[in-house]
Amino acid sequence: MIQKPRGTLDILPPDTAKWQYIEETIRNICKSYGFKEIRVPTFEATELFARGVGDTTDVVQKEMYTFTVAQDKDKKSLTLRPEGTANVMRSVIENSLYGDALPLKLYYIMTCFRYETPQSGRSREYYTFGIEQIGSMSPIVDGEVISLADALFRKLGIRDISLHINSIGCPKDDCRPNYHRILKEYLADSYDNLCETCKSRFDRNPTRILDCKSDICKKIVENAPKSKDYLCEECQIHFDRLQIYLKTLGIDFIVNPLIVRGLDYYTKTVFEFISNNIGALGTIIGGGRYDGLSELIGGPKLPGIGFGMGMGRLIMAAENSGGFFPEYKKPLIYIAVLPDDNAKQKAVELVRKMRDNDIYVETDNMERSLKSQMKYADKIGAEFVYVIGEKEIAEGKAILKNMRTSEQSEVGFDELVEKLI
Repeated sequence: MIQKPRGTLDILPPDTAKWQYIEETIRNICKSYGFKEIRVPTFEATELFARGVGDTTDVVQKEMYTFTVAQDKDKKSLTLRPEGTANVMRSVIENSLYGDALPLKLYYIMTCFRYETPQSGRSREYYTFGIEQIGSMSPIVDGEVISLADALFRKLGIRDISLHINSIGCPKDDCRPNYHRILKEYLADSYDNLCETCKSRFDRNPTRILDCKSDICKKIVENAPKSKDYLCEECQIHFDRLQIYLKTLGIDFIVNPLIVRGLDYYTKTVFEFISNNIGALGTIIGGGRYDGLSELIGGPKLPGIGFGMGMGRLIMAAENSGGFFPEYKKPLIYIAVLPDDNAKQKAVELVRKMRDNDIYVETDNMERSLKSQMKYADKIGAEFVYVIGEKEIAEGKAILKNMRTSEQSEVGFDELVEKLI
C-alpha cells in the first residue's frame, strides 16, 4: 500500500470542518483590519530564500526542499517555500504594488515546507496563516499587527497564552553591530564549548546563539548581554512607544530579551505568542519587523512587519482551550425512493430543484431498500424524509415526515421547495 510521505498530513472530515471554521474566522478578522489576501507560488528561486531569509539560518542550511528540473535548460535551483514573508515581498516588488497607497496590508493562508522532525503540531508540510503590513515604520503598525493576532485568539476562545516582545535593534553601527561586538566579547571565552551550529553563527549572526536549543548553549547565554540594553536612540524610542500602544490596546506583554527569531531579515521589534496548553511546542505565532528585506532581494526601501502562525498549533490551542467548533451541516431533507424508474427520475428532478434553492438534500444512490434508506437518513441527521413511489408519482404528492417530531403532512411535488425554504 502506498502511504503518504513522512511528516505530511491527511486532514479528514470531520476535522476539515474545524479548519474551514478557523479559516473563515481568519478571513473575517483580516477583513475588519483592512487586510487583503495574496497568493504566491508554491516554489520560488532558491536565491530568494538564501538572500532574504539568510544563508546562515537553520531554514536555509538544514530545512529547505530544493531541487532542479532536468528538463529546465537553465538548470535553475528552485525551493518549496519554507515561509511566506520573502515570497510576499518578492511579489510586492515584482508587481510594483508599492506604487499603490501605502501601507500595503496583505494576508495569506498557505502550505509551507521544512525538513523537520515530525511531531505533534509540527510537520514537514504545514499550513500557515500570515499577515504582512508594508510601507510604514511607525510602531503603531507594530501594535496593529499584534492586535490582530490577539483578536483572533480572543475570537477562538484561546486561553493561557502570553505575548513576549523584544527589540533586536537596527543595522546602524551604534545599535545592533555594537551589540554584536559586545555579545561576541562575552561569548569568546566559551567559544570552544558552543555547538557546531552556534560556532558558525558566531561571526555572522551571534544573536542567533541566544535562540539555540542546545542545553550547553542555553547555559552559556544565561547571563549574556541583552539587546534591549544596547539600542540606539531611534530603536529605543520605537520600542518604548510600542509598549505604550500595547498598554493602550489592553494587551498584556512580557519583555523577553531571549526572543530573537530565527530569520536574518528581522530588525527592531520581534515577538512571539506562547501557549501554555500545547506542550513543549509553545510558540503559536512568531513575527517582527523586516525593514531591510526589500533591499536584500533587490527592491526599494520598504519597511514592513508581519507574523506567521502555524494552523495546526492554532487548532490544537483552540481545542485545548475548549473552543467552539461547528460540525458539518446536516441535510435538511432526504428523499427516499421506492424501486420504480419514474420515482427515481422524479427524485433526481426534485433534488436538482432544491439544490438550486440552496437546500441541502440527499437521496438514495446505493439502491438500498426503503428500510435501509430510512436508517441512513436517520444516521446522517436529515431533518425530514420524503418518500416517493409509484403511487406518489400518480398523485403528484407524497408524505413529508419530520424525523425529530414524527409529524407527517402531505405535500405536493410543486409545493415541496416552498415548504422547506
